[in-house]
Amino acid sequence: MLNVRKAVVAVMGALLGIVIITATDMTVMASNHTKVLESLNSGLGIVLDPSAYETGTTQDVAQTVKEAYESQLELGFIMVDVDDALNVRADASVDADRVGLMYKGCGGTALERRDGWTKIQSGDLVGWANDKYILYGEEAQALANDIGMEIATVDASALRVRKEPNLTSGILGTADAGDIFEVIDKVDEEWYMVDYKGKDGYVSAQYVAVELLVDEGETNEEIKEREAAEAAEKAKLTYNAGAFAATADETRLLAALIQCEAGGEDYEGQLAVGAVVMNRVRSSAFPNSISEVVYASGQFTPALNGRLEEVYNGNVYEGCIKAAEEAVAGNTNVGDAKYFRRAGKREGIEIGNHVFW
Repeated sequence: MLNVRKAVVAVMGALLGIVIITATDMTVMASNHTKVLESLNSGLGIVLDPSAYETGTTQDVAQTVKEAYESQLELGFIMVDVDDALNVRADASVDADRVGLMYKGCGGTALERRDGWTKIQSGDLVGWANDKYILYGEEAQALANDIGMEIATVDASALRVRKEPNLTSGILGTADAGDIFEVIDKVDEEWYMVDYKGKDGYVSAQYVAVELLVDEGETNEEIKEREAAEAAEKAKLTYNAGAFAATADETRLLAALIQCEAGGEDYEGQLAVGAVVMNRVRSSAFPNSISEVVYASGQFTPALNGRLEEVYNGNVYEGCIKAAEEAVAGNTNVGDAKYFRRAGKREGIEIGNHVFW
């Protein structure tokens, strides 16, 4: 028994060293050091109470203590590893009620671990998720670095945003304390490239605080509120603006353009493209016929490179024809939007791979 006791003390001393050494490098886990120390105190109780290991070999006890501490060292920053969404439950069981969802790309903090489950906090969402769908430590940080968004917050009373990363460069504009910019790249230790009103600008690292943001989970209540708001917004954008007197050829032309621009999108995305064309036809700022709008200089690439004519004279998808007919009949799902492009930095109504405004 004395040998077992000595072995446990030795293991505990080694593990204490690991925790102390590791903690100095874990900035994302700093807020959880208290939980680690609490766990250590629990483990020390085993050492001080010999009855806790009256049976078992030195190897058994050492392995038990080691596994307990390794589990606790994985408390801290986490990312979920799912294709769609992960159920977060009220307790560590598949039978427990769902309290919310974490989606692909969401992150949070691990508060506790037991029986193959982790208690997490992500925004206002607190609950249990299955360990198999969670990344910890370096893996979590790597995923966050890959998909997260870095922002730079100005912490000077006024800051010049420059055209190049040096103090002699021209000035794009100025920023006030608290202004936030998306970081495009870290040039070096002294400069960051940021998105300044759609242009590449450079700010001194000395006068900004940079942090990495990832998405947060949603509680059941937040999901209901969001879905209700989305439904209300969609209702504002979905209406009938009145039918347009179009010929069969014009309707087919519109359908061919829809196929060129959104043939791979779902029906909502195809209708949205048709609605943009018809919104232009109805607007005094554009020509008042489908063909003139479609072939207007510099507007639709398929009309310029011959792809549109090829589709028009070939096989136009039935779904695209239906979308064209509905758009001509006056139906829209993007309100009075008159432009669209590939989804990206532009704000607007996102449907599929496009954004409409």
